[in-house]
Amino acid sequence: MVPNDRRYSEEHEWVREEEDGTFVLGITEFAQDELGDVVFVELPEVGAEYGEGDEIGTIESVKAVAELYTPIACRVVEVNQKVVDTPELLNEDPHGDGWLARLEVDDPSRLDDLMDAVAYEQFTES
Repeated sequence: MVPNDRRYSEEHEWVREEEDGTFVLGITEFAQDELGDVVFVELPEVGAEYGEGDEIGTIESVKAVAELYTPIACRVVEVNQKVVDTPELLNEDPHGDGWLARLEVDDPSRLDDLMDAVAYEQFTES
């Protein structure tokens, strides 16, 4: 259940390029499964700029609180308000409707430093 159309970080975030040149950020199925039932999501402000690896939000579940990081330097152009209003979307569809933010990225080539689906599957198995 690791989609091939995106790149993955060791912190279990995914990034997918859209046709309009923006990038969508979310957490993986593995991450949401480890967290358990998500009860609260705090996302970054639209317009905020972040460096690679910066903390940009928080995800709280019945088990734990996890920080959300951006695996690539970016500017936030949109957040998924549905996830803020209905945090369980992260558990139901983390690779679809549970996306977290839409980003503008200055250097898309930095995505090459992230794992593809095969490498991410191997990472989560070890």
